Amino acid sequence: MTGKYYDAIIIGAGASGLYCALHAGQRGLRVLVLDHANKAGKKILMSGGGRCNFTNYFVAPEHFISANSHFCKSALSRYPSWEFIAMVERHQVAYHEREHGQLFCDDSAQDILTMLLDECQAAGVEIRLNTQVDTVSAQEPDATDGTRFAISTTPKASKKAAVSEPAPTVYHSRTLVVATGGLSIPTMGASGLGYQLAEQFGHSIEPCTASLVPFTFTDQIGELIRSLSGVSIPVVASNARASFRLPLLFTHRGLSGPSMLQLSNYWHTGETIDINLFPNTDISALLIKHKQKHPKQLIRTVLAEHASDKLPKKLLSALQTHLWHEQRDTDLANIKDEQLHQLGEILNGWTLKPSGTEGYRTAEVTRGGVTTEAVSSKTMESKQQQGLYFIGEVLDMTGWLGGYNFQWAWASGYACAQAL
Repeated sequence: MTGKYYDAIIIGAGASGLYCALHAGQRGLRVLVLDHANKAGKKILMSGGGRCNFTNYFVAPEHFISANSHFCKSALSRYPSWEFIAMVERHQVAYHEREHGQLFCDDSAQDILTMLLDECQAAGVEIRLNTQVDTVSAQEPDATDGTRFAISTTPKASKKAAVSEPAPTVYHSRTLVVATGGLSIPTMGASGLGYQLAEQFGHSIEPCTASLVPFTFTDQIGELIRSLSGVSIPVVASNARASFRLPLLFTHRGLSGPSMLQLSNYWHTGETIDINLFPNTDISALLIKHKQKHPKQLIRTVLAEHASDKLPKKLLSALQTHLWHEQRDTDLANIKDEQLHQLGEILNGWTLKPSGTEGYRTAEVTRGGVTTEAVSSKTMESKQQQGLYFIGEVLDMTGWLGGYNFQWAWASGYACAQAL
């Protein structure tokens, strides 16, 4: 075993870990970042369809979900999105705004990762990849160098290497930052290490679930949805907790698109969701009005020609088969007002019960995590163990789709770096 000494060791070379590291390094601290992956910032590279939705012009506490809704306020207020945008512009990374204030790279998410790594290098930060953290222990600070934590690691064995026991390395540090992320997208290296470390030092964990994730469906509804794979429409998606006016996408697995991903943050297993397929049109009123003025018209004709929201023919045909098949060729005059009213209510509030979600495999974030009650909202330091910090997604703080989770990574990482 060998011993190496640092002011701060950060476990996790993702967004929050790298951002905390570069700011800590700029303060003159000796910083080491450890990660078991073979490349830093893998989730950064795949985010935003490869263009990284790195922040949002409009960031507020209400864009985040946590058992403690107030926890994010301090860090977000002290590190607004403008600060990160200034760094992006300083590095001449071209970007553009999309709807709802979302900011994306013009070219590639690699531009953001390169910026972070360049800043880390300039600040003297060491990054060690392919490194497995085996044990973490804490004791009273050393009288000479102030080190409190001992982190025992082993290199991840190469598949091509001969089978042998890798030699462990022990790193010593005055402070330890857990920036391990959540459980989403395990193929990118996600693990439960951060939660294990939190529990080791007496922290509790809010139940974790996959979030910002598509819904799945079975039986006849599942077949209907699969038949519409590739169709996208603007809707209002809602449940008892939230409502979003955003696009919906039918897929071969279920329902996706921004409206579904956002709503998944507020959904619990076994609950229903409501989808207004005609958010700009009162369908009940429209059908009854046309029955009075044009009694010979068919339901599909009214919806196709007179609704403010124009559905694709494929979707309209599928809805007809599913919802008013028996009246498909019946003129309005021969359909009771009550039936038209019921159909309108369904189309303006189609209630569906997902069988589940696609899970961590495709989830963009993990809802839940280290409870914030025992963590300082100003410094991200544990109230249970001096010198231990938690930042980013490992905490019970989940942002909406739209750059909010990255902004939490930057803000929490910055707040932590100033306190190390």
